Amino acid sequence: MSKSMSNNRIVAVVPAAGNGSRMKCEQPKQYMKIGELTILEHTLNTLISHSKISQVIVAISPTDSIFYTLPVASHPKVIAVQGGDSRAASVLAGLQKLQATDWAMVHDAARPCLSHQDMDKLIDTVFDKQQGGILAVPISDTVKLAYADKTKTIEHSLDRTYLWGAATPQLFKAEELRSCLQKALSEHAIITDEASAIEYCGGHPLLVHGRRDNIKITQPEDLAIATFYLTQQAKNKENV
Repeated sequence: MSKSMSNNRIVAVVPAAGNGSRMKCEQPKQYMKIGELTILEHTLNTLISHSKISQVIVAISPTDSIFYTLPVASHPKVIAVQGGDSRAASVLAGLQKLQATDWAMVHDAARPCLSHQDMDKLIDTVFDKQQGGILAVPISDTVKLAYADKTKTIEHSLDRTYLWGAATPQLFKAEELRSCLQKALSEHAIITDEASAIEYCGGHPLLVHGRRDNIKITQPEDLAIATFYLTQQAKNKENV
């Protein structure tokens, strides 16, 4: 870790104001349970328990009636803020609680299988290079480009040699990310993750090869996969 960066705090920001409509459930997907804990609790516990994370900011919906009933809501590292109507707006709301010298580690609420190993790899790479970066996985499937006429037919296959699937956490200087998000939102740019805001402002974030089990729960069938991964991770910890 660079000496010039070793004294800066790393603060996790978790956008959790979405309703998870693709899960087709009555409650937001982050409150669905895997075992005894909600998805959000699994996610927050991983972040809280990492020694380099100073604080965790959770951006929740103004109508959220569940978060404050969770034991993790009263953890001294956790602060809740009111999120916005988009991921970018929620992240920006969380960033308002950070100091200018902080580093913001933004992580999806619905990625409960994150490992400390991946967090360490991201932190070490970013701090060594003194440049923001994201966890990502090289694309292994053949990727097809569809025609723009929505007929769901293939125009051609894409060369996947340089294609990566973006994941989280994504780690950037708090002030830089805040500035880029504000600019992108004010100019109505399409922002799908924090890296795309940095890219919009001319930046080129690092790609840090992460684990494939760090999945995002999006569809109902993802719950079974996440349950398996979390069970395996728990067994591995017991055997250490």
